[in-house]
Amino acid sequence: MSRTFTKIGKEITIAVKSAGPDPAGNSRLRALLANAKAANMPKDTVDRAIKKATDKDASDYKEILYEGYGPAKVAIMIETATDNNTRTVANIRSYFTKHGGTLGTSGCLSFVFDHKCMFRVLPKDGFDMDDFQLELIDCGAEDFDQDEDGSIIITGPFESNSAIQNYLEENGYEIENSEFLRVPNPDIPRKKVSDEQREEIDKLLEKLEDDDDVQNVFTNMEDDEDEAEE
Repeated sequence: MSRTFTKIGKEITIAVKSAGPDPAGNSRLRALLANAKAANMPKDTVDRAIKKATDKDASDYKEILYEGYGPAKVAIMIETATDNNTRTVANIRSYFTKHGGTLGTSGCLSFVFDHKCMFRVLPKDGFDMDDFQLELIDCGAEDFDQDEDGSIIITGPFESNSAIQNYLEENGYEIENSEFLRVPNPDIPRKKVSDEQREEIDKLLEKLEDDDDVQNVFTNMEDDEDEAEE
């Protein structure tokens, strides 16, 4: 749980330094406050993160995307938030090297992954799914789903994030949480790997995900469930 809190805390710092500490005028901060609530992050911890971010001496995190190939040429994208890019790139390169992978150049995997936004919201009184979808399609939303708890899951292109968030807020929908995703391009087959290759890839992913500077890791490796269905 502390790993999740650290991740959200860094994102809060970036959001506050970018657009100020007032959630009313900072859409990204509003979304992060919802994520913090969903993660049961204590309010005083959130408040400290916001206050700390306003300090002129606070760490200035930069969001940097790294791209590379693991064993079996599995594509891997790593989102980081770092105050020391030299340290971060050295660490990530070493993880790839030790586990049979290669750190690539910026943009080398742009054709493999689609950048998406995702929102999870609660339906409200008088909710009509058809009307809801039509309104949000106009905002750029592409896919809709509903989980077992009744929450509505909306996904769309990264560029539609602001329009979708504004519609949900202006129309009184409670946003449970939201995030950005790197989704494998459906037109490109996911990478099939052997059990031995998967074991080595999992070791690489574990090292990446355990790094304090890493926020998210995405791959185009075929899931175990996908293989089982074949």
